[in-house]
Amino acid sequence: MPDPHPLTGVLFDSPVPPGTGWPEDPADADTPVARDAEEVRRLAAEADPATLNARISVCRACPRLVAWREEVATTGRRAAFAHEPYWGRPAPSLGPVDARIFVVGLAPAANGANRTGRMFTGDGSDWLWSAFYRAGLASSPTSRAAGDGQRLMGLRLGSAVRCAPPANKPTTVEKATCLPWITRELELLGQVRVVLALGGIAWDTALRVVRESGWAVPRPKPRFGHGVRAELTRPDGQTVVLLGSYHPSQRNTFTGRLTADMLDAVLSTAKELAGL
Repeated sequence: MPDPHPLTGVLFDSPVPPGTGWPEDPADADTPVARDAEEVRRLAAEADPATLNARISVCRACPRLVAWREEVATTGRRAAFAHEPYWGRPAPSLGPVDARIFVVGLAPAANGANRTGRMFTGDGSDWLWSAFYRAGLASSPTSRAAGDGQRLMGLRLGSAVRCAPPANKPTTVEKATCLPWITRELELLGQVRVVLALGGIAWDTALRVVRESGWAVPRPKPRFGHGVRAELTRPDGQTVVLLGSYHPSQRNTFTGRLTADMLDAVLSTAKELAGL
């Protein structure tokens, strides 16, 4: 029998192989669906830790991204993953809500998180996960699929945009539409002491989010760089450090712009600053 995708009903012709499949679905038939930017703002603002990921995972506010993620999930799958189911939805965050480190990436990959439902699963992703593992922040050095038992400790992993964008390039409007999800997430992550931005877009997103949320931010605007840090202050007076890292993309790792030692060093700094 074909395997129906949860909520979307997309059918797949092959059984789900062991160790693959989707994560436990945070949403159900009663989860409200955001269909435009205003609904994203409203539903994000009303969300609590138990409902935020659910609402993120069914968002349909950006027509171009919805069409692309579902096209890849049904007709654009890579041959290497032809017999796997595809999530084909926005990728929720991963990791404990009492995490002291919040890692922010750009967006899911078309055949990575768009396939598995887990952030940073796909080409080159084990480079990042192995660094998490060496730092004692992940239970395994690899990330294959949602059913592989991988888990994060003391760290939560999210992104500025939740849907896989064509050519890995979300538009300005799409980034702005998605922003309330991560804004609310940061409000709810009360134990976070370090925000680790993977790349310049994640850095700029984090600064925009905290500034619009009433945090104190250094001026002039801190410039992104690997290992660069900036002190931010929540409205309650709690200090949170924004820490920069080059994105662990294949372009950066293959060219040596980002090395394993460099990533290990920035994660060590994050742990120290977070008190882990």
